[in-house]
Amino acid sequence: MKIVTTDEMKELERGAAEIGLPPEVLMENAGLAIAQEVSGWLGSAARRQILLLVGPGNNGGDGLVAARHLHDWGARVHVYLCTQRRGDDPNYMIVRQRGITCTIASEDQNLANLGSILSSSDVVIDALFGTGKLRPLEGTFKEVLTRVREAKEKRPGLKVIAVDLPSGLDADTGATDPSCVAADLTITLGYPKIGLFSFPGRDLVGQLVIADIGIPPHLGQDIVTELITEDYVVAMLPQRPRSAHKGTFGRVLVCAGSLHYIGAAYLACEGAIRVGAGLVTLAVARSLQPILATKLTEVTYLPLPESEPGFIDSEASKVLHEWLADYDVLLMGCGLSQHLQVMEFIRNSLLNMPPSLSPALVLDADVLNTLAQTPGWWQRLSQDAILTPHPGEMARLSGLTIEEIRRDRLKVARDEAALWGKTVVLKGAHTIVASPDGEAKISSVANPGLASAGTGDVLSGVIAGLIAQGLSPFAAASCGVYLHGAAGEMVRAELGDVGMVASDLLLALPRTIKKIKGG
Repeated sequence: MKIVTTDEMKELERGAAEIGLPPEVLMENAGLAIAQEVSGWLGSAARRQILLLVGPGNNGGDGLVAARHLHDWGARVHVYLCTQRRGDDPNYMIVRQRGITCTIASEDQNLANLGSILSSSDVVIDALFGTGKLRPLEGTFKEVLTRVREAKEKRPGLKVIAVDLPSGLDADTGATDPSCVAADLTITLGYPKIGLFSFPGRDLVGQLVIADIGIPPHLGQDIVTELITEDYVVAMLPQRPRSAHKGTFGRVLVCAGSLHYIGAAYLACEGAIRVGAGLVTLAVARSLQPILATKLTEVTYLPLPESEPGFIDSEASKVLHEWLADYDVLLMGCGLSQHLQVMEFIRNSLLNMPPSLSPALVLDADVLNTLAQTPGWWQRLSQDAILTPHPGEMARLSGLTIEEIRRDRLKVARDEAALWGKTVVLKGAHTIVASPDGEAKISSVANPGLASAGTGDVLSGVIAGLIAQGLSPFAAASCGVYLHGAAGEMVRAELGDVGMVASDLLLALPRTIKKIKGG
């Protein structure tokens, strides 16, 4: 599913007009879709007291159309116009002809009537401002939204529904005006907007539904940002023929773990196994192998020379290279540490790799921290690679601050993927996957239960396991992010998000795959 910017949405609307779908047709479609979603969400619109806040532009027009339909279905609708609509506005004329009560804010002294209406309303529909650049909310708009927020604080049962997006939320960045009211439900029109998946705005969206307003799909075919959907993942997941053997599903070499981060190696290997990789081998500091063998019984091992117990020696890269020819993908970094000898091992392994070796690479954690200290590293790393940084690691790699990254995560992921020529997985709530050619996919999941140590190691293993089975780096990263997030949602449904740990995801991964393949 495509995700759009403000400019892309305007272009889609222009394209629709050129093929015979002018704004008034889209507005009629949008208003009907809003009314249907509201009625379905409430169970029925009949006898519901609905206050509809109408703004000056097309978003207000959508709201007026919705008001008419909700009235016709038995709702008790009150339209509150924050600005005067033109007298010849056809949708306003129809509302008046229906006998729907309307109040104009400029005629409501001290907004006294608004307060009375709010006190008796079941639902407030915010149709003030839709897709557009963030503008400061001032004057009447600020006052009206402040009254709504105060009413909801007094009566938590009062429901707020936003049309397209909560007024005051920037459609491109997720930035919010202080007056923006949190919605219980947001009905976004045509296509979801990027700001709906960006914080702080995401916290104000509530439940998100996407309403079809009749824009033909082919008009959006060149949009390069998409939501990762179940349909996409099911189509990309490899087949499992009955005649298969372990070689059919690929070979993963995981280089991970150190004295203080033994668990990272376990989680990464299990992540690869649980999504179906045929063979996983763990390359690990020699003294740690007996410890991990008691926990990881399904993997094979490559014990590596140590500089001291629990830390891989810098010269161990020669051993790694000897084995690597037999593997489809190398996952490297989880828990390796920033020990000086280990960092040199990482550089020797990746930046001095023999030309005859061409495994796909999944690079995480301490590999990223090491590369961040290596000027021009991407010019020396010729293999296809997926980098999986969290915001702190991205800050070190890019030279940006964490705050700069959080302000526009999509742009940062895209820019750095293009500069480095690598696929970037920028982790966090609504993880972003960006390819070097500008394509990007966004996860729908924002699960605080995944904000705990080790979940990133599982994700890296999942991605590596999918690459081993033949997926391209971008497809493996996108599917891996989806499966990881869906597994987290499965665990949260069972346990809640407090106390969820990374290893809870491991058994949920094959269950998730089974569930989505079964429809």
